[in-house]
Amino acid sequence: MESLSYLNKYLVKYKWRLILGSIFITASNYFGVEMPFIVRDSINLFAEKVLSLKGKALSELDKTEVLESAIYLALFYVAFSLLRGFFVFLNRQTIIIMSRLIEYDLKNEIYSHYQKLTPAFYKKNNTGDLMNRISEDVSKVRMYLGPAIMYSINLFVLSILVIYYMVSVNLELTLYALTPLPFMTIMIYYISRLMNKRSEEVQNQQSVISTFVQESFSGIRVVKAYNMQKSLSASFMNEANEYKSRSMKLATINALFFPVIVLLIGVSTVLTIYIGGIKVDEGVITNGDIALFVIYVNMLTWPFASIGWVTSMVQRAAASQKRINEFLEQEPDIYSKEDAVPMKGGDIVFDDVSFVYPDSGIKALQNISFVLPEGKTLGIIGETGSGKTTIANMIARLYDVDNGQIKIGDSPIENINLNELRAAIGYVPQDAFLFSDSISNNIKFGLSDIGENSNELMEQAAKDAHIYDNIVEFDKGFETVVGERGITLSGGQKQRVSIARAIIKQPDVLVFDDCLSAVDTETEDIILRNLKRIMKGKTSVIISHRISSLEHADLIIVMNEGKIIEQGSHDELMNQNGYYTSLNEKQKG
Repeated sequence: MESLSYLNKYLVKYKWRLILGSIFITASNYFGVEMPFIVRDSINLFAEKVLSLKGKALSELDKTEVLESAIYLALFYVAFSLLRGFFVFLNRQTIIIMSRLIEYDLKNEIYSHYQKLTPAFYKKNNTGDLMNRISEDVSKVRMYLGPAIMYSINLFVLSILVIYYMVSVNLELTLYALTPLPFMTIMIYYISRLMNKRSEEVQNQQSVISTFVQESFSGIRVVKAYNMQKSLSASFMNEANEYKSRSMKLATINALFFPVIVLLIGVSTVLTIYIGGIKVDEGVITNGDIALFVIYVNMLTWPFASIGWVTSMVQRAAASQKRINEFLEQEPDIYSKEDAVPMKGGDIVFDDVSFVYPDSGIKALQNISFVLPEGKTLGIIGETGSGKTTIANMIARLYDVDNGQIKIGDSPIENINLNELRAAIGYVPQDAFLFSDSISNNIKFGLSDIGENSNELMEQAAKDAHIYDNIVEFDKGFETVVGERGITLSGGQKQRVSIARAIIKQPDVLVFDDCLSAVDTETEDIILRNLKRIMKGKTSVIISHRISSLEHADLIIVMNEGKIIEQGSHDELMNQNGYYTSLNEKQKG
């Protein structure tokens, strides 16, 4: 229960729903336990009238009197049934809805916390696990907050009322009638534990199948290109057979559940009737009391059976909440300080910066130093893995440096308000990611405030990114849905939509991470001319493998194995006759 104590803050938040729900449960059970007394009185009334005949024929019974009494008792029974149903409805409207509200709050809390965590966290944890904790695990926790709490309160209240009334009638018969119920609770507990184990095995295999199918469909072009359909179908069949096998084992355990309940109810009912009959002969109780006890035993059956089920549910919720807490307890490595200063324009300065990726241990940057004056353009070129993207990540403060310092203006980057810093940066990553949404919403994603002129800004951004003509040729134009990860667009089109998304926000700092690699040289020239106009007066960083993309940059640094091996303007680097000059000759030759 230690892990579930995290949820106490939500129970306090919705305490009035919980208190009202408890009151409604008590009220519904009160009317529920009163109803069997009406049945008892009806049986006793009829038996009394029959005995009063004293040997006369049954036809001489005063049917009018019996009918009036029966109608009177029936009306009471119907009234109590309606009141009980009404309070059952109210208790579900309070406790079950409380659990749904907490589920909503908890999912929002987890999602918000996910947003705060650094990229290193997402490299260590796969997407399926993140989704599972915010969906399946939260659903199991909700079962504890709703049904488990409701059934526990119901069992407590109903047991007290029923046992009190049963004891008030006859203590010995009460003990006989209730004897099988503890055994049923124990058996249900062990069956539930076994069901839980089998259920988890089924869920785990379901996750395996889901991952298999997701990867197969996401990589369907690779699958078809390598003609691997039959091989993957065979692998899927093996996983499906394993799922079927585990599901059949779960079904076998489920088949034991209700027979156990029915058997023990039958034993309790037989004991009640047998011992009750003896007590009737002794004149200790009436015939109606036997019916009363039989009804009460059946009323207690599900609450007692639910003990094992609720226990299993609590165990599963505790395990799920423990998994959720593991992530909620992880504090983001990068955050805004309480005394953070506002983002102001200025130079970007790297002073002897070194960085090692925490998840892989790769030394990405070694003693990097350069000064990018405000409003100027920095070009970065180098081989794959030389540290180019890491510099872009550092400017956006996706990671913090291990050694050295980065300054923007006069302030160290870690002292700048994180939200203002990232709001001031337009970042086009190397891997152009588009959401499964319309092109319009993908471009406008870069706008913090979508106003009346957002469509004009969107169209202009698309023109600047040289993607406007392609978009208007689609049947639905800007409302075309691009599909998962933008799969319906070409690589070059995705890159240009990403560029439009960055420039529409009109940021102070623009960072382009090899975002023109999938376009032809003619398109590249058009985009670069547009970007040169857009970047005028803005601090810009362009990362590329093509020297043609960097020729206009005020400062170019050449990276190799995390170090700067050359730096200067295009003309200065060409005069050095070093790596940059050699690369230029290869690309133009």
